[in-house]
Amino acid sequence: MNILVLNGPNLNMIGIREPEIYGSKTYQELELFLNNLAVDYHFNIEIKQSNLEGILIDLLQYANTRFDGVILNAGAFTHYSYALYDAIKSIQIPVIEVHLSDINSREEFRKISVIRPACKKSFMGEGFISYEKGIKYLLEEGAKS
Repeated sequence: MNILVLNGPNLNMIGIREPEIYGSKTYQELELFLNNLAVDYHFNIEIKQSNLEGILIDLLQYANTRFDGVILNAGAFTHYSYALYDAIKSIQIPVIEVHLSDINSREEFRKISVIRPACKKSFMGEGFISYEKGIKYLLEEGAKS
């Protein structure tokens, strides 16, 4: 199975940005964690991060014919990007929404996920484990297909 992990705005700043919310582990540690999961669970992974909405849309469209699923942490775009919602709806592979923090217990505007209805499943509030749960879900669902 080929999985694309897409990280949105400011994810490259984890470990520096608000460690009381996002933890003290760095983005490089997240990439290492994800690459280790690929080895442990025997799947291919590509990891991308962008602070630009259009690049994330381009990557989702690119993934449609090259990957079996996408893990997406859209960052702040989660709360208002109908363009990302449309991009997710336009592709035929499953997209799993993930978040390091529990967006449902944060500021009111963060409780809204406009992309959630377009995503197959959501995992949040468990730091890096949110990603692992999303990947396991894709691997299990892909095995059923």
